[in-house]
Amino acid sequence: MAKYNIALLFFVFFVWTSIILLVCDAIANSEESGKLHIVYMGSLPKEVPYSPTSHHLNLLKQVIDGSDIDTRLVRSYNRSFNGFAAILNDQQREKLAGMRGVVSVFPSQEFNLQTTRSWDFLGIPQSIKRDKVVESDLVIGVIDSGIWPESESFNDKGLGPIPKKWRGVCAGGTNFSCNNKIIGARFYDDKDKSARDVIGHGSHTASTAGGSQVNDVSFYGLAKGTARGGVPSSRIAVYKVCISSLKCSSDSILAAFDDAIADGVDIITASVGPIYTPDFLQDTIAIGSFHAMEKGILTTHSAGNDGSTPSTIRSVAPWLVSVAATTIDRQFIDKLVLGNGKTFIGKSINAFPSNGTKFPIVHSCPARGNASHEMCDCIDKNMVNGKLVLCGKLGGEMFAYENGAIGSIINATKSNLDVPSVTPKPSLYLGSNEFVHVQSYTNSTKYPVLSLPRGPNPIIPEIMKPDISAPGVDILAAWSPLEPPSDDFNNYDKRHVKYNIESGTSMACPHVAGVVAYVKSFHPNWSPAAIKSAIMTTATLVKGPYDDLAGEFAYGSGNINPQQAINPGLVYDITKEDYVQMLCNYGYDTNKVRQISGDDSSCHGASKRSLVKDINYPAMVFLVHRHFNVKIHRTVTNVGFHNSTYKATLIHHNPKVKISVEPKILSFRSLNEKQSYVVTVFGEAKSNQTVFSSSLVWSDETHNVKSPIIVQRIS
Repeated sequence: MAKYNIALLFFVFFVWTSIILLVCDAIANSEESGKLHIVYMGSLPKEVPYSPTSHHLNLLKQVIDGSDIDTRLVRSYNRSFNGFAAILNDQQREKLAGMRGVVSVFPSQEFNLQTTRSWDFLGIPQSIKRDKVVESDLVIGVIDSGIWPESESFNDKGLGPIPKKWRGVCAGGTNFSCNNKIIGARFYDDKDKSARDVIGHGSHTASTAGGSQVNDVSFYGLAKGTARGGVPSSRIAVYKVCISSLKCSSDSILAAFDDAIADGVDIITASVGPIYTPDFLQDTIAIGSFHAMEKGILTTHSAGNDGSTPSTIRSVAPWLVSVAATTIDRQFIDKLVLGNGKTFIGKSINAFPSNGTKFPIVHSCPARGNASHEMCDCIDKNMVNGKLVLCGKLGGEMFAYENGAIGSIINATKSNLDVPSVTPKPSLYLGSNEFVHVQSYTNSTKYPVLSLPRGPNPIIPEIMKPDISAPGVDILAAWSPLEPPSDDFNNYDKRHVKYNIESGTSMACPHVAGVVAYVKSFHPNWSPAAIKSAIMTTATLVKGPYDDLAGEFAYGSGNINPQQAINPGLVYDITKEDYVQMLCNYGYDTNKVRQISGDDSSCHGASKRSLVKDINYPAMVFLVHRHFNVKIHRTVTNVGFHNSTYKATLIHHNPKVKISVEPKILSFRSLNEKQSYVVTVFGEAKSNQTVFSSSLVWSDETHNVKSPIIVQRIS
């Protein structure tokens, strides 16, 4: 027997050693073969002829030994800017990064995906004055998970021919057809050769931004009304970069920008974001949106859903619009009636009618051992099968569903109560006090029954982020019938819907894209920065408690106000050259900045970090020490009345910080005339007073041009 045991031990040791060696060998081979990297090379050279792909292959030949160069080159960016994606190991990456003409080399990472009432809430009713001819010439580029082309939200009734300026194609794959609404479609995954949306997200965002008007839509009777986009007569071009909610590769996103710019879109909306905030030169959204900006295209980008911790915002570039999410004047509430007659109100997007039926309530398992039955950490199938389960935290109910529970009552945090989600089974979110009452009833009754990103900017803190807020909670919009309406990873939800209710900055972002298109229809010649300024300076103040951080780090300039944005009075304009100079002052290598801009005259003089704050942004962030006296310069352009006089007013002013504006009056005698002013802050910031916020308003008694002022102590 002993000999048998020793032999068995040797056999097990041999097997495990072999497995470990195989794994190590696989890792070594993987590291040797490399992984996907993006090689960014800035603007396309002006010299002709120039073959980007040939140049890219030539660079690869200098760092890769062997004949597999063609298979290493995954894609070239050659329509709107210069660069490529290739399989590289660490040594090859380092060699390429040091080559002339290369701005940056960085790994391709996976990005994540971030109404019938919302447009009325924003002051754009169906009866609002529009120029449908101008609107129908606008193309919204949607970088997302594709689109469901058969949705009624994308019908082309009443739309004329495709705009003559359009240079894109309908390459949506097999069984995918475009029309005069969806005029362009592309996909970027070789395994999923279709622009068709199979997860719903892209259809939702596209219909919110530019969907056609569809009457009498709802989610099982909830949110019933007319679904439409911000600019219903606009055209849509879709660029599918996501094949799941967690798989949106950055090399595909950059390719989508490359195509969208060259295709001739007017606005780009991207509700995707990285898991961390990268430096500008390694940020595909920042890179793509910069080259969009230089072609007159404004990008709206979701700020992220990573919670209220400071500097968790994932959208930081100054040349795009970073969008936070707010609620609208609608809530989905439901009531719970206990067997003893007591009633409690909770939050729920509940599409499961109870018809007065009483359901038994239980804990998830007997109260014993280390597992918490109150938190659904343990499951007893015999207890939960066919019953409603009490769960002290969100997430535990999924284990109960696996064992036959028909629904759940959840003790929800404030954020969960504010943003309920569609669930695969009947559920209700209760506040802590209400949940305790239901728990007490359950414990005391033999047969209990019932009827059923925040800023600041982590890269350049002188630039306020987010920029603006828009409706992003409980938004009803188009959906893919292939995807269940709930986040159901266990296939419990067998429902198929044409419209679904979603929440997040992903839903807020296309609202801003719709407003950008709306403003652009009135001012087709305004620069991206002018449109962004108009949106920011006319926003409605969002009220709320924000502890020791400025509220602007949560909601930006405020909630978007479309009707005011078309007539802002003054705008803060910023040119491509201004942004380039900001990069120079930030300290980026001169040669790299010149490569990005395509202009050898960029970065004149030494870099001065102190001047970054002077970029002509519609918000002002002062980074100060304990004792401070700091100035910021701004220039406004008159787009209101020919003859006008604006007076400066400071509101919500903190008496511990002194703020002055010089001059206090700006007089204009013509349209497009520019005037400059200086804001000075001085005083003392004690250690427990890290952030102050105020606002500067320029008013001519018709227009009120508001700019946030944030004073943040950094040391």
